[in-house]
Amino acid sequence: MAPQDISAQESRPVAPEQATPEQATLEQATIVLVCNGPGELTTWVRPLAQRLHRDLPLQPLTQGSPLSLRLVLVPCPNATGSEHRVAAAMGLFARILPARRFWWLLLRPQRHGPWPRRGVVVFLGGDQFWTVLLSARLGYRHITYAEWVARWPRWNDRIAAMGPAAADRLAARWRDRCRVVGDLMADLSESSGADQGLPPGEWLALLPGSKRAKLQVGVPFLLETADRLAALRPGCRFLLPVAPTTSTAELLAYGGPANPIAVHYSAGPPHLEQGPDGPELRTAAGTRVLLIERQPAHGVLSQCRLALTTVGANTAELGALGLPMIVLVPMQHLHVMQAWDGGLGLLARLPVLRWLLGVAMTAWRMRHHGFLAWPNIAAGRAVVPERVGTITPAEIAEEAAGWLAQPERLAGMQDDLRSLRGQPGAVAALAAMVREVLPPPWGGAA
Repeated sequence: MAPQDISAQESRPVAPEQATPEQATLEQATIVLVCNGPGELTTWVRPLAQRLHRDLPLQPLTQGSPLSLRLVLVPCPNATGSEHRVAAAMGLFARILPARRFWWLLLRPQRHGPWPRRGVVVFLGGDQFWTVLLSARLGYRHITYAEWVARWPRWNDRIAAMGPAAADRLAARWRDRCRVVGDLMADLSESSGADQGLPPGEWLALLPGSKRAKLQVGVPFLLETADRLAALRPGCRFLLPVAPTTSTAELLAYGGPANPIAVHYSAGPPHLEQGPDGPELRTAAGTRVLLIERQPAHGVLSQCRLALTTVGANTAELGALGLPMIVLVPMQHLHVMQAWDGGLGLLARLPVLRWLLGVAMTAWRMRHHGFLAWPNIAAGRAVVPERVGTITPAEIAEEAAGWLAQPERLAGMQDDLRSLRGQPGAVAALAAMVREVLPPPWGGAA
């Protein structure tokens, strides 16, 4: 396989702008965005990449420009392995390096180049140390977007803090490098618009996750929950945004006999049908779940009254949209719930120790979890309900029906979520920091 797995040609837009003659004579430079998983890719990387293209003449949207935008994916146990394909479909990057090539990039950068002499590396997810290594290896400036903490301030040229909590954790000698830009996800609410108008109805979103370990449990669990909720509230309608790192075929497989977990749930193998509003999953009981394949799905999600979701970056996304949610972590299938990070997560994937250590590790983490959903972590209190344990679809359907029957309670949760998301403008502020450290004439770095 060639080192350059995804070429600039594959992500080239249909009608790119052309560089001016003056631009074509400038020294080449590049901006490298670094990311790890699907959540960060769609909610952090995409908005920043779009903003940078708006502000600067970047390849691939400006052909022939000496300034380009690239994406490097780093190893992460929470990644799906298909992030590079999702990124290529965005059409925003002149070059994309999959996570499996990251170590080779550090060893022999020119095999994955050429790399301009000057550039900026921007951390947007994963282990912050990987971007420290990458910026040092390439000789580029370095910016870290610090959601909760900047771990390597000595090697950061700039630190873009999500909020005061991250900024205040810095030692005094590094604070002049830091600026509070805000929550990148706060801008989602500004661009959520009704990109797909939903028919009238009481819509509820089902978000089973994007990784195998979550989908294996989440799909059959949520399909049975939908069946039971439809019986309690016949007017309730359901939609399921298809994550960019999965597919409709995979959702069908997770709901059918190919998934050993599905036998524990009563929804039965779903069928794919073409409904009046788009493709639908239909359960054996006749419940229809509209599949939303357009990404991002912020417009349709913002029209829902409630979401049933797994833990992960999606809880931050829903919170940014102000969508009330119930966060679900069924613990009755611990042997498949090993999608954790860190050294223990790696040990749990070893062939011999995987099952025993994975079960013990997951059970321990669940008992000592604190808050798991992003809105609760940010607020330090229970803004949205988290249901962790041997929960059942019947229990969750009853709870969801209770919330839907009390609009004033839902409105209160929505107000709390909106109060947490902060003011929009973080994406523009981070893009401005990137421009500051670019070499002239695009920025002020000497």
